[in-house]
Amino acid sequence: MNFNFTKEQELIQRSTREFAVKNIEPIAEQIDQTNEVPENVLRGLADLDVFGLSFPEEYDGAGADKESFVIVIEQLARVSQGVSMIVSAGTVALETIHYLGSGDQKRRFLPPCCRGEQISSFAFTEPGTGSDPKQLTTTYTADGDHYVLNGTKRFISNANFKGPMVVFAKESETGKVSAFIGEKWIDGYSISEPWKKLGLHGGPLLDVYLKEYRIPRENLLGEAGQGFDILQTGIAFGKLGSGACSLGGILSAYDEGLKYATEKLHRGAPIAKFQTVQMAIAQLVMLYDQTRWICYRLGQLANNPKDIVNYRKEAALAKAVAGTNHVEAARVMMDIHGSYGLMMDYKAQRIYRDAIMMKEVEGVTDLQKIVVAGTILAGMR
Repeated sequence: MNFNFTKEQELIQRSTREFAVKNIEPIAEQIDQTNEVPENVLRGLADLDVFGLSFPEEYDGAGADKESFVIVIEQLARVSQGVSMIVSAGTVALETIHYLGSGDQKRRFLPPCCRGEQISSFAFTEPGTGSDPKQLTTTYTADGDHYVLNGTKRFISNANFKGPMVVFAKESETGKVSAFIGEKWIDGYSISEPWKKLGLHGGPLLDVYLKEYRIPRENLLGEAGQGFDILQTGIAFGKLGSGACSLGGILSAYDEGLKYATEKLHRGAPIAKFQTVQMAIAQLVMLYDQTRWICYRLGQLANNPKDIVNYRKEAALAKAVAGTNHVEAARVMMDIHGSYGLMMDYKAQRIYRDAIMMKEVEGVTDLQKIVVAGTILAGMR
């Protein structure tokens, strides 16, 4: 695989890194403590065309490729996993609409989000679903020119922001699941307080309450009853961002591990002189390069996923590798720090908490393995 970036990609990487170092890194600890990303940071990201980076210019996107999206998420996640999660999670619904939506739906919902004026959500998970889509309880009924939804969604990213929401519900009588594009902050829509999470602070997760929540019939995504298929495609696109978040997290673990190893003295010399620490540094490099390869490869595939079933498999594989390596990199970094890594005064503990959290969101690792193996075995029949 060619890792020589184009001039455009180099510019995107440089401008994102400069913005992150100047505007996010100095307040990363504040974001972790308050669980909020300041509005000026989100406006700055919008000015950089981050929210619509890899969407076509006709929808007010920047028209960049998906590898460029990985570049941006990696650099944001390197300084703040919470900030990167807002952007990454905000593209899941947009990718789903762009790939499966009608021309009218794309024209109505993509531009405001690509401009950063709105941030979208993807609402499937419920209190009783876990990873089992058959346990969906949110229902919909047809009522004239609208569908009426009732139910509760759990752990929904960006539910506090204004914008569209791809939401899944089952038909009251038949139980068939469909996907819809709704608007947040209209009648029938309300949210909980943000969940207090182990990590990824700043990237909000909230419960969404739908009570007689009305969606126009023209906002049905795809065909009625196609909800599960749409769900699988949507979350596959989402894994491009979550994998890149882990990639940036691994780079952060490397940065912090190397910094500590060269600054911490033992008997007057940096601990980096010890071979055990040197092996840990090399291990961090190995984990980063493994993850980098699979994440940028997925970016290439996402540019034109001709076989969507195979793309789902590759996305699951990338998420499993990235999430697993993220946790391992954080553990190695903690080993370099020793007891100091356990202290809240050190950045290492935040990197570790974020890694534990990132591995589990947007699809636990064991489920990704099942998707990979299931696709392979199905192809042998």
